[in-house]
Amino acid sequence: MDITKLVVSLREKALLYGDYGTYRSQLAGKLLNSRKKLAIATKNRGKFHPRTHVAPEQIAENHEYLRLQLLTAERAWAHAMSMKASHSADTKGTSSKTRSHIVSRLDKAARTAEDLAGALAQDSSLSGATPIDVLEARAYAALLRGAAQFESQAWAPCLKSYSIARVIYSALSTSFKGDVFKDLLSETIDPSIRYAAYQAKIPRTEPIPTIARNAFAHADPELIDRVRTLNPDVLEHGGLDATGTSLGAEGAPTSLTWRGREVKIEDAAIAVAWASVGTAKSRLTERLSSARPLQPKDMAAAYDDILIASQDAVDATKQAIDELKGEGVTQSDPRMQSLQITRTAVNFEMISWRIGRNRALIGQHDGAQLDFGEASKATTQVKEHQHVTDAHRNEAPGRQIAKLKEKVVLYDGTLQSLESIIELPGVANDQELSGRLEATSEYFTALKCLAFSRSHSIAGNAVSALALVRHALNECREALPVLSSGGGDGKSLPRNISITKDDVRFLHNLLSGELQRSRALVEIQSLTKSSPKDPTAGQAADSSRPLISQLSNYPSGAVDLKNIVVYPPHVESVPVKPLFLDVAWNYIDYPDKQAQHQQAQHQQAQHQQAQHQQAQQQQAQQQQQQQQFSSRDRTTAQDKSAEESDVKPQKRGWFGFGR
Repeated sequence: MDITKLVVSLREKALLYGDYGTYRSQLAGKLLNSRKKLAIATKNRGKFHPRTHVAPEQIAENHEYLRLQLLTAERAWAHAMSMKASHSADTKGTSSKTRSHIVSRLDKAARTAEDLAGALAQDSSLSGATPIDVLEARAYAALLRGAAQFESQAWAPCLKSYSIARVIYSALSTSFKGDVFKDLLSETIDPSIRYAAYQAKIPRTEPIPTIARNAFAHADPELIDRVRTLNPDVLEHGGLDATGTSLGAEGAPTSLTWRGREVKIEDAAIAVAWASVGTAKSRLTERLSSARPLQPKDMAAAYDDILIASQDAVDATKQAIDELKGEGVTQSDPRMQSLQITRTAVNFEMISWRIGRNRALIGQHDGAQLDFGEASKATTQVKEHQHVTDAHRNEAPGRQIAKLKEKVVLYDGTLQSLESIIELPGVANDQELSGRLEATSEYFTALKCLAFSRSHSIAGNAVSALALVRHALNECREALPVLSSGGGDGKSLPRNISITKDDVRFLHNLLSGELQRSRALVEIQSLTKSSPKDPTAGQAADSSRPLISQLSNYPSGAVDLKNIVVYPPHVESVPVKPLFLDVAWNYIDYPDKQAQHQQAQHQQAQHQQAQHQQAQQQQAQQQQQQQQFSSRDRTTAQDKSAEESDVKPQKRGWFGFGR
């Protein structure tokens, strides 16, 4: 009969482009058509006959009677919701008269649904209803009755009605995997149960499933037996986990440990979500530890469940913090402090698994090894004297660079995730954790630079590749002491944010080898560019000799880089200068050296004589200049004395005094 599916589809189609008033109008037309099909429609200007209860035989004879009851209940519900929506914007709230009208409409909808559920459960053989149809009708009636009691603010009966609906829909969703039941639980029933439990003074630490089970225990025994027959797991409680730790309701832990500090989980939603994270982790470990090897994409897909579970824990923690802030709780409150620690722990867990998924998608050793497919296996079949770059790569360079770009994108996402961890509350003050996160960031930065270096190497830019490999090695050396202090053999699954000492040591050894290789490539490239393309004819005789035997001669032409050493090596004679020649050299005298010595002495004597003559000439010039200066001084003095003697003073008056 699909009672729940019919009701949900009617609501979705009407509310997609309209409101509750539109839904009510559509239901009125559908009701008229249904009555016409059953020949019970009131004729124009005819006498109205009150509706009687539907009988099981009528439902078995024609399912239109079932549809008629559902449409009647839905029209009353839509009328109540339309009035409630129209008065939701009133500043003074809904008046008592309007509220009573809403409650009466919801009560009519609940009574109609309860009549239908009673008719189906009265005699299943007469109505032709299956046990699933009976449970769906009972859950639908309980849902409408709970809505009526919610509006009348009867919290204890409301909690019981919604609990009946929740337990039945939970049993149906786990048995038949129906998304319709899950949507009803998450969008309508669970928020109503939480609010009713809050009004009924039930602690927030108690989860919704436990509240629903406790309230459902007071239902009639027949309904309990039907649910237990369908799915007995819905009515079971939690106990102990595999390690013997006490669990709360729904198998949820009661505490959480972060960096050696244990906090109590007071919110039930967080506890249930945290328990789901543990369950998802065990399933992930079991799947990754299977004997059949998985491809990187399959390994990354296995992380979906734990990422969803950890995200649910993050959302539940954020909602709990927002609720406390809405109640005016300060940051210094112990509850808020516990939630902040819980927030850091669950966010760290979620980001850790996100990084682990990226690592699984990158490949073995976090993408440090070249994995260009089957083409890389051809290197084992190439002769040892050939260069490494000529050995592998059957793929085009463009495809290789595209794969390296994909790795770089994953490295960037991992580095961004590490930055978001540092921003979490309390992480910056933890020096040990901050240092390890910084070392992890340097580790992935080295991997990113290695990918860039390989891209430049494929493109033929050996100098840039060398610079990037050098930078990657420096980053890895800074991270090596910190990451090597931790344990781990590099084979633990599943992967997460933890970098083992084997991982960082493998990367360090690989980068050391890549640095030497890049240096050799740069040197070969520089020699190739500086050498002329056409060798001279005089070097034809030495072309057969390897370069290592001609190191004493500077190559004037091109250098044959394919003939550097003799391979395979063999024993050769090496010219060696005897030691006694060095000693005998001190006692050997050559005639040419004596003639050269005498000529040098003669040239030195001539040079000294020339210098002596030049010095005498300079001295004679200085004496002559001094004599000229002295005669000129004497002439000047005589002229001055003659002028003074010619000038005589005139006497004025007696005794030389003027008047």
